[in-house]
Amino acid sequence: MQLLGSAHARDVFERELERVRKWYGICVVGYVAMPEHVHLLIGEPERNELSIAIQMLKQITSRKLRPKNLPQFWQVRYYGFPVWTEKKRIEKLRYIHRNPVRRGLGRRPECWRWSSFVHYATGAEAVVEIESQWTARKREKLGITPTVAIAHPSPKSGERVGQPRVLEFVL
Repeated sequence: MQLLGSAHARDVFERELERVRKWYGICVVGYVAMPEHVHLLIGEPERNELSIAIQMLKQITSRKLRPKNLPQFWQVRYYGFPVWTEKKRIEKLRYIHRNPVRRGLGRRPECWRWSSFVHYATGAEAVVEIESQWTARKREKLGITPTVAIAHPSPKSGERVGQPRVLEFVL
């Protein structure tokens, strides 16, 4: 079922992703909202646990978008795994950004506006603030110190610090 099948639903998702990003201090490295799932490349939040931030994102979007006759909007679980290297981060960003093209939703990644691709290609700002070289340069020019840190202050045993996670939501 394509619960994010409309432009309106994907717009709502983007607005709520940005709201949750600000509230929890999440570093969003990349994303794409597809008609039936979402891919996120994000860092650990500054405030609270990642699972709490994701739960909040899912609850808010579900309240706003879930049809009355549907018992649940999102699947209970999400799939995520750590990305430890720059090479893997780039691989995941390419996969995320090319997903709409592979699915026939546009001829090129920039044709699908519910994605971080245009930001990476041009530096253009959109609904969701993306943590990138463009954003870092803009902050530097303005003399702004970043408010979102990629590193999580207290890693769990066996985890590395400072690397984003790729999370895939499946509706």
